[in-house]
Amino acid sequence: MRILGIDTSGPVASAAAWEDGVVRAEMVLNTGLTHSQTIMPAIDAVLHACSWTCADVDAFAAVAGPGSFTGVRIGVCAAKGMAHALAKPCARIHALEALAMQARGFEGVVCPILDARRDQVYSAAFCWAEGDLPQRVLADAAQSLEAYMDSLPPEGRLLFVGDGVGKYAPSIRERFGSRALLADELMGLRASAACALAARQKQAWMPAGELTPIYFRAPQAERERKERENGAG
Repeated sequence: MRILGIDTSGPVASAAAWEDGVVRAEMVLNTGLTHSQTIMPAIDAVLHACSWTCADVDAFAAVAGPGSFTGVRIGVCAAKGMAHALAKPCARIHALEALAMQARGFEGVVCPILDARRDQVYSAAFCWAEGDLPQRVLADAAQSLEAYMDSLPPEGRLLFVGDGVGKYAPSIRERFGSRALLADELMGLRASAACALAARQKQAWMPAGELTPIYFRAPQAERERKERENGAG
């Protein structure tokens, strides 16, 4: 089974080619260029590295959010376009679950946080018990870091992952001290994690036309419009 993974949901873009449990090729780009400039060349590069064409792919796994509204749309549209053209299925991958997947086997609570701006983080929490998938400890939310930290278990080790770690590291260390491990090397989500999740959730694959973004809140333009309307009222 061959899966092409795509992630453009955050500051880092990546593409990965996965086959029967093995990452055949992966490209990670944090160059400052827009994802619309980098993701298709990255996809071409990993396919070329494996001597694959798009027709050789069995499913297209896209990280559908939460994350940057524009970034999420770029990755979702790329996956939908290729899958639709080839009549292949898509896998809709949750960014926070994919980050937890990268911490597979951690003995404690995995705490993925993504910078949602406006002094908020996209957050959840997971643990690794039995099986090949992370188990939820906390539901998804867009909230302040303080509210998130208040909701975490009072004891045990905490592994913080995601692009919010760099921004909020001082606050996390002040609150949890040695309980908190800050996985700076895992700050960027990897498309290979999306592939691993897709392979384990084959029953959730869907036709390309059903692939949609995962949003925790309305896009900024819509929020600003409502604020203007409320102000005018």
